[in-house]
Amino acid sequence: MTAARAAVEILKREGVSNAFGVPGAAINPFYAALKASGGVHHTLARHVEGASHMAEGYTRARPGNIGVCIGTSGPAGTDMITGLYSAIADSIPILCITGQAPTAVLHKEDFQAVDIASIAAPVTKAATTVLEAAQVPGVFQQAFHLMRTGRPGPVLIDLPIDVQLTEIEFDPDLYEPLPVHKPAATRKQIERALEMLTASERPLLVAGGGIINADACELLVEFAELTGVPVVPTLMGWGIIADDHELNAGMVGLQTSHRYGNANFLESDFVLGIGNRWANRHTGKLDVYTKGRTFVHVDIEPTQLGKIFAPDLGIASDAKAALALFVEVARELKAAGKLKDRSQWASSTQERRAQLQRRTHFDNVPLKPQRVYEEMNRAFGPETRYVTTIGLSQIAGAQMLHVYRPRHWINCGQAGPLGWTIPAALGVATADPEGSVVALSGDYDFQFMLEELAVGAQHRIPYVHVLVNNSYLGLIRQAQRNFDIDFQVNLEFENLNSPELGVYGVDHVKVVEGLGCKAIRVTEPDQLLPAFEEAKKLAAEFRVPVVVEAILERVTNIAMSGTDIASVNEFEDVASEPGHAPTAIRPFAKA
Repeated sequence: MTAARAAVEILKREGVSNAFGVPGAAINPFYAALKASGGVHHTLARHVEGASHMAEGYTRARPGNIGVCIGTSGPAGTDMITGLYSAIADSIPILCITGQAPTAVLHKEDFQAVDIASIAAPVTKAATTVLEAAQVPGVFQQAFHLMRTGRPGPVLIDLPIDVQLTEIEFDPDLYEPLPVHKPAATRKQIERALEMLTASERPLLVAGGGIINADACELLVEFAELTGVPVVPTLMGWGIIADDHELNAGMVGLQTSHRYGNANFLESDFVLGIGNRWANRHTGKLDVYTKGRTFVHVDIEPTQLGKIFAPDLGIASDAKAALALFVEVARELKAAGKLKDRSQWASSTQERRAQLQRRTHFDNVPLKPQRVYEEMNRAFGPETRYVTTIGLSQIAGAQMLHVYRPRHWINCGQAGPLGWTIPAALGVATADPEGSVVALSGDYDFQFMLEELAVGAQHRIPYVHVLVNNSYLGLIRQAQRNFDIDFQVNLEFENLNSPELGVYGVDHVKVVEGLGCKAIRVTEPDQLLPAFEEAKKLAAEFRVPVVVEAILERVTNIAMSGTDIASVNEFEDVASEPGHAPTAIRPFAKA
């Protein structure tokens, strides 16, 4: 069979059932093999960067998924670099397959020939241009091995067109995936970590995205419940422990944090971090974050230990392997009566949760964004998978929405490219076609790749997209306050074709409808909940993306700090009575 056909057969045997891409001349032999072989459903993107983000969303939605994106090496491969960067930054395995010019002309500036392997090398675990057709099976086998071994991440395979077309000897029935290697903690290491935890008075567990990658969320919750230790989920780990769990101590950070989360952390004296990377927007200034605390850090990547600050104990281990031992040893200690009673400390974290809340209930017109998230809490239940990337919309959403399950907050964390949300949501909805998928965007993120909505219309991929529109680059505008400027961040203009919008510029409803989807515009707070309910019905009926656009006040400053977790500027009045935060997990209580 051709090398291209062998590659497709390997995809299927490695568990791939979906791919996203854009065909082109140099990748057409691979597409021919994809069609002839069957068994891999392909979604045609409108932009090749969009295909890479669809692959990301697909991977993030289900344990074991590996999204695949396909295009030519030239403009398509370079377009997908942002997706590869996003994937490696968040430890997400995706496979990028590119079609290259013939091997004989790679050095002759042939049409759309580019050294994509060199370009992709810094943002992948491996990037290879395959020059010998007989190597194709081994390169694909190694790719899946690399994506799953150690810290997960993306791989790029570049296939010259002549290599794709060359016939090779390959028997798919004899193919076997390579064994996956993941480091595992020793019992001695876990016992030492638990000795340190037991010696503390106010311990916390910081639960990172590595726990979700390892499919170890149930073990984390079991360990927390055995020991009685409260849990701080990171942004990438949100959903590991349900927001309404009595041991959820809230998120910590400069931006996507809870008031009570930061307060709880600042009261702690011991932190066990598992599968997290101490991201700077989580820690803020390290002297404030680390002062007076002992740290144990467990991570699958040995070089991650000590990268940000030196822990008192570092353990190189897959989160699942470590947590299995943590649970085992904790059970033995509990049976022997050697675990402290943490109920008073855990109870105090919940008291702060009730006392330290942000206000969400406002009746202003134009809308305040906080009210949008309040109504989202009413409309969308625990089964909802939220998808978002960056901006004030994402920051406020993380502060005010509720997440109850792993992989139900799907956020591009470290890279944060604008435009990520729509294609990622399409990838998530492809992976979970009957699920409740809700995307969240500001107007600028939404406009970056809005053409991908046509993919949802063409392929009947339903989801609900909440678009909060203030006609501003809101996060950058807020950051520019430090420079006393408001420069090149204003998106307002009077649309000649939609004068009813005033200065809000782009008529998103017309654009969305023009792309074959449904849209609802909301201008008053009482319209929000009915609009969300209607959007769910429209998505179910027509099987297309449905956008709910909320017209916001032009300027809202969302709570955040530029320095450390002890000095978050709230900007808005905080909750001072129960009616100010009616959808909070814990009813508001005064201190």
